[in-house]
Amino acid sequence: MTINLHGPLVLVGAGKMGGAMLSGWLANGLAPKDIFVRDPSPAPEVARLIAEKGISLNFSAADLAARKPAVVVLAVKPQLMGDVLPVLAELVSPDTLFISIAAGTSLFRLKELLGGEMRAVRAMPNTPAAVSRGMTVCFANPLVTAQQRNIADMLLQAVGDVGWVESEPLIDAVTAISGSGPAYVFYLTECLAAAGEALGLTPELSMQLARATVSGAGEMLHQLPDDAATLRKNVTSPGGTTAAALDVLMGEGGLSPLMRRAAVAARDRARELGK
Repeated sequence: MTINLHGPLVLVGAGKMGGAMLSGWLANGLAPKDIFVRDPSPAPEVARLIAEKGISLNFSAADLAARKPAVVVLAVKPQLMGDVLPVLAELVSPDTLFISIAAGTSLFRLKELLGGEMRAVRAMPNTPAAVSRGMTVCFANPLVTAQQRNIADMLLQAVGDVGWVESEPLIDAVTAISGSGPAYVFYLTECLAAAGEALGLTPELSMQLARATVSGAGEMLHQLPDDAATLRKNVTSPGGTTAAALDVLMGEGGLSPLMRRAAVAARDRARELGK
């Protein structure tokens, strides 16, 4: 995949997620001369990348508007939106697509801060984007053209898979599953390692086993066409050790209802933050 745009790309916010996307765009052929970054204090590793590639940093909004950017990616923390976005209002035009990855920030709120009839996509990525294995789900407002939707798809695919929803409130459900989901997997790894220690294994070996098992199983999900249920059944012999463990995990009060409660809690909190 080679990224081609009809105008410059402006990245507002150069933290870990913004930096991950920037690395992905450069790796997929987006020319450094076509990228403009606005951040008063980029993450150190992103600052090094910006300097190494000769990317323009902290141009004024007026200069950026004169260059007619094709895309403005908003990668700042939600609590900073009120300070950052009004300054960028002059970038709003029919030819400029805004992509926001700010959690809990609705497109209505973006319009309040930017003014004008902006063409905007709200996106929810997750942290595996840092290793180009992210999952991003998007919602586009009605003004976004088919071409602009394809541009958003192309830019976000640089850090992993991309999906779309046709209702903005569903982004809160996405946040609960994939946005927060990596933390659930990391906690599962912690719990698996702790269970190994309880069975007499050393902490070091327990964590090694847990990490390798979780990452290996994840790679099987990534590479093989089988669904998760089939992969589970393939490793479960009737009456065997795995079946004994699954009787606990799949029993009453087991992992499925617990995960549903956790996801509901995350979704509800996302809704609260978006108000």
